[in-house]
Amino acid sequence: MSPSSEHPSSGAGRVVVIGGGIAGLAAAHRLATSGVRVTLLEATDQLGGKLLTGEVAGAPVDLGAESVLARRPEAVALARAVGLGDRLQAPATTTASVWTRDALRPMPRGHVMGVPGSPEALSGLLSAEGIARIGRERELPPAELGDDVAVGGFVAERLGREVVDRLVEPLLGGVYAGDAYRISMRAAVPALFDAAGAAGGSLLEGVREVQRRAAERQETGPVFMGLDGGIGTLPPAVADAVRAAGGEILTGTPVRGLARGTDGWRIRTDERELTADGVVLATPAWSACVLLADVAPAASAELAGVEYASMALVTFAFRSGDTEALPAGSGFLVPPVDGRTIKASTFSARKWGWVADRAPGLFLLRTSVGRHGEEDQLDREDEDLAAASLKDLAEATGLTARPVATEVTRWIGGLPQYPVGHLGRVARVRDAVAALPGLRICGAAYDGVGIPACVGSGQRAADEIIATAPLVRGTVRDGRE
Repeated sequence: MSPSSEHPSSGAGRVVVIGGGIAGLAAAHRLATSGVRVTLLEATDQLGGKLLTGEVAGAPVDLGAESVLARRPEAVALARAVGLGDRLQAPATTTASVWTRDALRPMPRGHVMGVPGSPEALSGLLSAEGIARIGRERELPPAELGDDVAVGGFVAERLGREVVDRLVEPLLGGVYAGDAYRISMRAAVPALFDAAGAAGGSLLEGVREVQRRAAERQETGPVFMGLDGGIGTLPPAVADAVRAAGGEILTGTPVRGLARGTDGWRIRTDERELTADGVVLATPAWSACVLLADVAPAASAELAGVEYASMALVTFAFRSGDTEALPAGSGFLVPPVDGRTIKASTFSARKWGWVADRAPGLFLLRTSVGRHGEEDQLDREDEDLAAASLKDLAEATGLTARPVATEVTRWIGGLPQYPVGHLGRVARVRDAVAALPGLRICGAAYDGVGIPACVGSGQRAADEIIATAPLVRGTVRDGRE
């Protein structure tokens, strides 16, 4: 249905969610299933943000995020709540490599985001001197982490730069598309930040403590999960559930203004003005900055400082018989220090059983390109990005076959950066927003860039709106339904 053919009514007892990524959809779902009248407004014609499926050579595949962290429950629980529980699927293989120093080397175990609990944990990946340098941490004096510290700098100081450059950097880059020497340890690896701080700055002791706590929790089951058909099938399923619960969803409806009046919130679009008791702002920081400029200038100013990284995914379909040169496993990471174009490659047909099942005769894989500070890579033509990816794949794996189809997907400004002090910025934004009745924020810029974190962020915003606004279970301010 086109935006012009749907006419959401305005008035008391309604919450408007601005932004149709997975955080906004999760907020709308929580509100609608709690009996609150909700309208979700999405500026583009596509729901889900970076959760997107498509086809390459006629085969379905994720063109954005491909998995969720299953050890964090929010995303898996949401998938089950909207009827996708029977399609949850663990990776067929989790064995991966690191392409560094001109060879594919097995991904080591026994580390926390690349930080080892012992020198031996990174044996085979680092040089002999790099391994020896890790062991010398025991000779270092205690260190204060303070309120926050950059992951890369602190790990390099304690364990040597080689640990950062060969493993921490590519692992963090895979999550944030950022620079480990700028990323906040407190925000990106909070458990290690706390444990190392309690251990006098010792990273080896900190990692062992994190691992000990994980063992005590006796976590079982897969670390990551996907969905048969792609993670990109989650947003439309959530949207359907919102509509089934009485909510309205309008795409192609950018919000032009947000104001607070005596009768609640006023949300201005190109076609109409809506009035609501509550607003959940689930947009990227740059958009939230503009919408909050008049109603929460302090929050707007803070959000103006949030930086984003851009990246591209290059998805290839090869004939299965042409990919015998590929090594075993689900793919490999590439440290930026090695100077390659790609930063990772995922062998989708090996990692996900559903990809192989739905693409008989084909082998689908993808590469990722770009990180914070390297946006010039994304200025290249699609053909150039594909050719550079194929060159790196050939050098890493020996794959020289030509693909039968290629798809380049660009995510411009896709990933917010979490530099040192980011959590302080988020706290200041939330304090400023909380001073306004019935307004909350959520999304990747605040509580983590992973899907479970975004789902949890949206649900938290919805719960706080429900707790503070006079609209629970559809009750309007005068008590009538």
